[in-house]
Amino acid sequence: MQIDPFVLQEKTLGALLDETICRHSDNDAVIHHERPLRQSWLEFGKSVDDLARGLMALGVQKGEKIAIWATNVPHWLTLMFAGARIGAILITVNTSYHARELEFLLRQSDCENLFMLDSYRDHDFIKILKTAVPQIGEQPSDSLNIPQLPELRRIFLMGDKSKRGLRCLSDVTALAQNTSPADYAARKADIKPYDVINMQYTSGTTGFPKGVMLSHVNIVNNGYWIGRHQNFSSNDRICLPVPLFHCFGCVLGVMAAVNHGATMVIVEAFNPLHVMDAIEKERCTGVYGVPSMFLSMLEHRHFSRYDLSSLRTGIMAGSVCPAPLMRRVVEEMHMREITICYGMTEASPVMTQTHADEDFERRISSVGRAMPGITVLVADPQALPDQLREMPYGIPGEVICKGYNVMEGYYKLPGETAAAVTPDGWLRSGDMGIMDEAGYLVITGRIKDMIIRGGENIYPREIEEFISGMDQVMDVQVVSVPNRKYGEEVVAFIIPKEGASLRAEDVRAYCKGRLAWHKVPRHMVFVDSYPMTGSGKIQKFKLREMALELFPDSEREKGEGVRSE
Repeated sequence: MQIDPFVLQEKTLGALLDETICRHSDNDAVIHHERPLRQSWLEFGKSVDDLARGLMALGVQKGEKIAIWATNVPHWLTLMFAGARIGAILITVNTSYHARELEFLLRQSDCENLFMLDSYRDHDFIKILKTAVPQIGEQPSDSLNIPQLPELRRIFLMGDKSKRGLRCLSDVTALAQNTSPADYAARKADIKPYDVINMQYTSGTTGFPKGVMLSHVNIVNNGYWIGRHQNFSSNDRICLPVPLFHCFGCVLGVMAAVNHGATMVIVEAFNPLHVMDAIEKERCTGVYGVPSMFLSMLEHRHFSRYDLSSLRTGIMAGSVCPAPLMRRVVEEMHMREITICYGMTEASPVMTQTHADEDFERRISSVGRAMPGITVLVADPQALPDQLREMPYGIPGEVICKGYNVMEGYYKLPGETAAAVTPDGWLRSGDMGIMDEAGYLVITGRIKDMIIRGGENIYPREIEEFISGMDQVMDVQVVSVPNRKYGEEVVAFIIPKEGASLRAEDVRAYCKGRLAWHKVPRHMVFVDSYPMTGSGKIQKFKLREMALELFPDSEREKGEGVRSE
């Protein structure tokens, strides 16, 4: 395996796009599988420039924020790059947000511009907006004056049609002629590579989300290496069913593709049939997803009807990637070069990744090695942040990293920034990991997720990996509940495969003699699904809450299996 030497690219998103257009002008850039939109790189660049000039004519200044609250609809990417062209900061908004969360984000971020969907399925975005901002509809949507959101100036709908008092994206593009080429060129020349260009709000599973500030340099370079580790070229066609509002979509997906001139095949929202159809029709060479997405395709009753033989690579990330699932993806979906990424939004987001050319066992047993330009260590969490004490190989500790990828900080939260980044620039992940002598990292779980039973440290991932090897098990997640005698007890939430008849005693029998007795789950809950964030991550804190309700005094419980309603 030969990895290119690391060279820091000090360039903006606009400069990167220009280079890609120059090299691959007539190649497909963006294809929306469910919509009549297909653009070459040259056509995509023209759309970006028209929208950027329209935004300038609207009055959008350098440093203003542009929030996008929408699924993977057409022109999401156009708006992302148009804003970057003129120095506006993209804020990605989780599509599952309701009024309270939306109002908090708009206020905390000092957001001036909101571009949104009108509705999707049963989620009425306009109704939610009016709950958060009752004044909407009473004022022109391009010159707002909202007391509780004093910075908010403009709200537009994504698309070509105005609805319910809100103007649309095509109205902005129509203003392009009002910005002269000279003014547009001057604005582009004023954009610097280290400017903040993206604010990703963390999922907020333990409280209100924080705005992670990322620069052009952060995501341009991270995107390059993410694609390089998959051997991307302009011949690749990448299916992206992951949300663009998350780093998985807009950095691992979009920035990797733009760096290497690969085609982006966009699926509006994950549906296993839509994804498999897109892969087959567009002859995609890669597909991204969290483990549950791959499982839902493999387990779908129509899986065998689709020709997925064009696939070779992609990324599985977002949560623990069980080895049995990885093997199935390689064997049944032809993804012999699939990779795993590990990181966090604050790290732009990837700090380690497996390489498409690496030994398969390495790719299923670890999250890879540090990306070029990034140093990753396993440190003693008790010594941080005052002292950096690296743990010996094979001994668990907190995963930390340092390099070009570390965020600029949390927006308007200096205390939280100081808690996350040490004075000498090390970003704390909050994850427990083990590193071997070759630099391969294994994530054992969140520090807060580690279970201490009778003085023994138990890492949920080890148990999850083991139980997922049962033929009847589709997925498993492990948490803990308090116990008066042992401190904590192990609880396993298990999704059985369709049609499987699975009991707690079956799982215990599978574990007996193969897993240390203190790691065998005392309690088991059989469920149909897990609580998820909008980006497809499992909300373990909700599983812990469920476990506490089911087993409030686990010392007295017999640990029989429970099936949720």
